[in-house]
Amino acid sequence: MNNEIHRIGVLTCGGDAPGMNAAVRAVVRTALGRGMECIGIRRGWNGLINSDFVRMDTSKVSHIIDKGGTILYTARSEEFMHPEGRQKAVATCKLLGLEGIVAIGGDGTFRGALELSRLGIPVVGIPATIDNDISCSKYTIGFDTACNTAIECIDRLRDTMQSHERCSVVEVMGRHAGYLALYVGIAVGATAVLIPEREIDFEQDVVEKIRQARLAGNTHYMVVVAEGSGSAFEISKRIHEAVGIDPRVTVLGHIQRGGSPSARDRETASRMGYAAVNAIAEGRTNCVIGTNEGHLVEIPIEEALSMTKSIQMERYEVLEALSNRGTCFCSSDFL
Repeated sequence: MNNEIHRIGVLTCGGDAPGMNAAVRAVVRTALGRGMECIGIRRGWNGLINSDFVRMDTSKVSHIIDKGGTILYTARSEEFMHPEGRQKAVATCKLLGLEGIVAIGGDGTFRGALELSRLGIPVVGIPATIDNDISCSKYTIGFDTACNTAIECIDRLRDTMQSHERCSVVEVMGRHAGYLALYVGIAVGATAVLIPEREIDFEQDVVEKIRQARLAGNTHYMVVVAEGSGSAFEISKRIHEAVGIDPRVTVLGHIQRGGSPSARDRETASRMGYAAVNAIAEGRTNCVIGTNEGHLVEIPIEEALSMTKSIQMERYEVLEALSNRGTCFCSSDFL
């Protein structure tokens, strides 16, 4: 048992993601198992500034592994972006005797963690965002559940849209990244998918695909749009002007964030939470726990924030081939 670290904190920041509770549970149980106290910081960095906390024990994290959202709540903190706010957070850490913080969230969370580490508070980050856009990690907690939720919604929508022979334009989350839209688009057999990483040729990427689908005998067309690629309502209007059909728009919105986390998100979150506490206990702090080829890795926060992550465009090639019934050349490791 390690007695050098006596007390740590855990918090969740930014947009919630299914699996955050599983990560909190893993952090608390692993800490207790190593003889450490664990303090839950409520409402992210705001909670650390305002000393909003709760002592965590086994009972506090029982029966939460299957729950969406986060029992610690989450919020974005304007005050923490300023030096005075960060000094208040450090003061809270000193007052409570916190010798390390596990911060669960996305890039903004890690930037806050980096600033806190520069003020002498050891931190470890766990990537959790449904957009899967954390550059240092191949996978982020919440992505699989969000995909499954979107796919289920679109499958249900397709049933009624096919009955009325209509075009569906479905907007999914992804302001800066198209991972969710592309993954979902392939899974539902979309006619077209629009993502921020690829410049849109509206005639070729949307209109011509709808025409080709009609020539192939289809009477229902599914267009999946990442929110960063433009408004689904505007795209619907352009489709109507180009081909004369009257699309129906569905914006899935925050429904993608909720729901019981999938097996993959529960398992990944549990492993990351366990690894984060062990890293703090063994002195390997100021890092992010990421995944690479299925293995957990520890990446220094500064390095993690400087990394870039490009979308797997071979997935787009698969989508193109299957929607056009053409030929596609893809990397063997993807297939």
